[in-house]
Amino acid sequence: MTMLTVRPRAGLAREMNDLFDDFFRFPFARPRLNGDSDFAPRVDIKETKDDLALVFEIPGMSKDDIKVSVKDGVLSVSGKRETKTEKKDENYIHSEIFSGSFCRSFTLPDYVKSDTIKADYKNGMLEIKMDKLEEIKPKEIEVKVS
Repeated sequence: MTMLTVRPRAGLAREMNDLFDDFFRFPFARPRLNGDSDFAPRVDIKETKDDLALVFEIPGMSKDDIKVSVKDGVLSVSGKRETKTEKKDENYIHSEIFSGSFCRSFTLPDYVKSDTIKADYKNGMLEIKMDKLEEIKPKEIEVKVS
């Protein structure tokens, strides 16, 4: 049997770019991975004038498998994904579908209301929205010029 090695990375240049991208992000956007995590779902962080949203890519899970919690200004999203294969005669040559548990934690900025967090899981995407405090929302004031 021939062993096939697949390397999906683009090389050292991409790893260096990822390193610098991670270094220059805002502190609240730096995820802390749990030491025993098997995989880490990708996340987008979006901000509007009214709210802050995190969108996680978590396909192949039900909403009952996902836990979202906030404690001491830290938002944690955890879950467990299991693949159920019972075919004994199949040999995988290559597999990139991760199974196991994950935990992603984010330090929330001071300007969000942690008690108004809403989470919605649909079609493998988990969206978590947090309202901003009223005092930091941009306000438009009309100034009359004379």
